[in-house]
Amino acid sequence: MELQRYKTMWGFTGDFETACAEALAAGFDGIEGPAPESSSQRAYWKACLEKYGLHYIAEAVTGGDYVPRRDLGVEGHLDDLNAILARSAELSPRFVTCIGGLDAWSEAESLRFFKEGMKLAERYGLQISFETHRSRSLFNPWVTRRIVEALPAISLTADISHWCVVCERQMDSERETIEAIAPNVKHIHARVGYDQGPQVPHPAAPEYAYALEAHQAAWERFWEAQYHRGFAISTMTPEFGPDGYLHTLPFTQAPVADLWELNQWMGDTERLHFQRHMAKAAA
Repeated sequence: MELQRYKTMWGFTGDFETACAEALAAGFDGIEGPAPESSSQRAYWKACLEKYGLHYIAEAVTGGDYVPRRDLGVEGHLDDLNAILARSAELSPRFVTCIGGLDAWSEAESLRFFKEGMKLAERYGLQISFETHRSRSLFNPWVTRRIVEALPAISLTADISHWCVVCERQMDSERETIEAIAPNVKHIHARVGYDQGPQVPHPAAPEYAYALEAHQAAWERFWEAQYHRGFAISTMTPEFGPDGYLHTLPFTQAPVADLWELNQWMGDTERLHFQRHMAKAAA
């Protein structure tokens, strides 16, 4: 099984061709991000992806924004998803990862959203994977496990850094649940959270070694489950980002680290981690 690494467009402020050139130079295999709303920009993205030989994972955010509108119901989220899938399909993504639903919904409402969302994706000839994300339907491990049990065909994008914040602890305390959802994990967002936040200042810092190790232990379970399901390719997007995630100094707001350096470090570290772990798993 091969690990493909994707550069996130979250926090990137340059033009798309520069993003592609950076991804290729760093040894990444593709780009992950939301398809542009403009048809001309989508054509530009498609040309750049082809020029640099990169794969694409589309991102879908329902509910109006990354923190969803509280007043928008299931139909509103599905309307958003339908429009995003139509745009994304033009770029022939490997799949779509969806930040969708609302934490305040009942599980019955969330299940309806996921079921209808999967049907929409199938209509466009796309695969869809739903992200574990705070403020969303899959905001904690136990709800996610119950959703998986009720909808075994659902695919997950695992970003367990969000759960560290919601649960105020690392997920090594929830090994049974990690094992239970592992067969449904299609994609990994590799960001390291800690007990009080979704993003450590730097994953190489020794004071956060415990958090890195806890995340890596979960990623190993996901990789093993993919291997046993016959995956030829596992995908991972290092996803350290801005918007209050990146730590800054008080008063000056100077960032304590460079986002692209963080994501390159995470990608390089996990490439080696994956190779070593899977060699043992296959032995």
